[in-house]
Amino acid sequence: MRKIPATIVTGFLGAGKTSLIRHLLAHADGRRLALVINEFGELGIDRELLLDCGDACCRAEDVIELANGCICCTVADDFLPAIERLIDRADPPDHIVVETSGLALPKPLVQAFAWPEVKARVTVDGVIAVLDAAAIAAGRFAADPAALAAQRAADPALAHDDPLEEVFGDQLAAADLVLLNKADLVDEPALTAAEAGLRQRLRPAVKLVRTHTAKAAPSVLLGLSAAAEDDLANRPSYHDGAEGHDHDDFESFVVARGPVADPASFLARVAQVIAAHDILRLKGFLDVPGKEFRQVVQAVGDRIHHYFDRAWQREEQRLSRLVVIGLKGLDRAAITAALMA
Repeated sequence: MRKIPATIVTGFLGAGKTSLIRHLLAHADGRRLALVINEFGELGIDRELLLDCGDACCRAEDVIELANGCICCTVADDFLPAIERLIDRADPPDHIVVETSGLALPKPLVQAFAWPEVKARVTVDGVIAVLDAAAIAAGRFAADPAALAAQRAADPALAHDDPLEEVFGDQLAAADLVLLNKADLVDEPALTAAEAGLRQRLRPAVKLVRTHTAKAAPSVLLGLSAAAEDDLANRPSYHDGAEGHDHDDFESFVVARGPVADPASFLARVAQVIAAHDILRLKGFLDVPGKEFRQVVQAVGDRIHHYFDRAWQREEQRLSRLVVIGLKGLDRAAITAALMA
């Protein structure tokens, strides 16, 4: 029997993973895609956005959300059973797409596909890393990426104290294809410099593609035939040999509030809160009085994207909800008070 290909989509918070998957769904060309979604935070924003893509292929039964923590740490308990449920169906999918949380390490997931339960039936077609071009150009994940790359080359066992750099480095090391997303937000010299720094850290065969809103042809994204589960030795990780991946450096919480009568003023306040508290990611939905549709808010750094996506359902409560994600030590009380004002 032909193995079902699986694509693992990784990338840091807000890089554009969900946009990429929405694009794949819109251009599935008859493929039956199944999605496994994992988020850092207890509010399933990404699953909501994918289910409301407006296409018949976005069936609820094809979108599995794993909300019991980061799936790289719950492989046996959550991830593998989810994959088995998909491939045991009477109508198994043509392709499985796994969207990791922005803090997940991809290698444990790749390793999972080498387990006897799934190895004969599924293969990792490829690991796609979606990167935020502006964040890379600004050195958000490493003060000096070139220096860190040189240190790693000289001493692979070198300990790293920056949790953002560790996660980012592991995502790059596992990648078969890298999308430098939001490239339109960076000028050409900075983009060229960012690409040069990235190429020093990628395996020679890994392709680097510039994208805007994570749009790349499915023929580029799918069909990589990497069989990554058989290539683990060439995908080194900071956490090789470790018993687990500690997420204690990060935290998230949800702010739920009533209607937002003046979205423009509220979003300006969101920008101020993000800057004041160095929030890594903020996303959610707003209830705007007089509007039939809910407003989606997606914020990464000082960039805030917002749009109306779908009508509020008759049976659902109209409520503004925002997930806040950052490094440990966020002043929850101050952030919550500012967003509730």
